[in-house]
Amino acid sequence: MTLDDLKNIDPNNIGSWPYPVKIGAIALVCMLILFLGYWFVISDEIDQLSQAQKQEQSLKQTFLEKKALALNLPAYKQQMLTMNQAFGTLLRQLPDKTEVPNLLVDITQAGLGRGLQFVLFKPEAEKPLDFYAELPVSIKVTGTYHELGEFVSDLAALPRIVTLSQIDIASKAGTNHLTMTTLAKTYRYLEPDEISRLTAKKPPFKRPPFRPGVVK
Repeated sequence: MTLDDLKNIDPNNIGSWPYPVKIGAIALVCMLILFLGYWFVISDEIDQLSQAQKQEQSLKQTFLEKKALALNLPAYKQQMLTMNQAFGTLLRQLPDKTEVPNLLVDITQAGLGRGLQFVLFKPEAEKPLDFYAELPVSIKVTGTYHELGEFVSDLAALPRIVTLSQIDIASKAGTNHLTMTTLAKTYRYLEPDEISRLTAKKPPFKRPPFRPGVVK
């Protein structure tokens, strides 16, 4: 087949085309059909398949996580039960409002029982927090080193929680006695109505205004 044969091809009479040209045209049409089919059909199917595979992996990961939670559920329940018991034990160490005066008496009795002299015993303003209130008491006592140590040990052994902070110990001139100034803190749990009032007093959360270009 020569160049002149190609020039004499009649596009309206395909039957008269040379055999190689027919083969080439058929191949070209097939390639065009394949390209259009891939572009308009197969490519979308491939994208959907890729998305489905990603979704499958995500679902498998979610299933494995939930399966692990389900297998560990008895252990989680036991842990929660243990935590609730521990929380209840700690909560019982917080007195209610009616028990606070007796607790303050226990603190003074602990000091007097060790031979200490109280220079100052002043309950400060109560500080309500989330579900409990903090009751600070300013204390100033004098006594020997061992008496002060035994007094601190007695406070730690009380059935109610008592902590000491801001401890300052100074020697008393001319004696073997020491003066200890400290802030004792005890705690009580709030009654439901007190928690409700405390929650009602909290200001609502306000989202800061958005400022374009400013990152905080």
